[in-house]
Amino acid sequence: MIRGIGIDIVHVDRIRHWSSVPGLIERFFHPDEIEAVSLRGASRDLSLAARFAAKEAFGKACGTGLRNMKLKDIYVKNERNGRPVIILAGTAKQRFSELGGGILHCSLTHEGDNAVAIVIIEDERIS
Repeated sequence: MIRGIGIDIVHVDRIRHWSSVPGLIERFFHPDEIEAVSLRGASRDLSLAARFAAKEAFGKACGTGLRNMKLKDIYVKNERNGRPVIILAGTAKQRFSELGGGILHCSLTHEGDNAVAIVIIEDERIS
């Protein structure tokens, strides 16, 4: 059963601005995310925008927003086939557990200067 759905859109200019502020990217993104997009050249900021949208969409799917969670504790990794997967650590993992946990599904896309993410939380219990 679906417990929550969240969607978010981020304009790449937001990430470009953050890139010009020392330490801001490192504040919002997990080191694994930064490393994963570092070789993408011109599409780096768009990839970060999609990952930031996933963080926001996760908070919306939880129904609580991102209160009591550090953004870098929510991060996106890609499986070998390219499929994005949300990984939770620290504050986000603890809060998600307090909210009942579940199975996370994530999809990312971008068009032009916009990146969009959708996150679905599925109940782990079998009906």
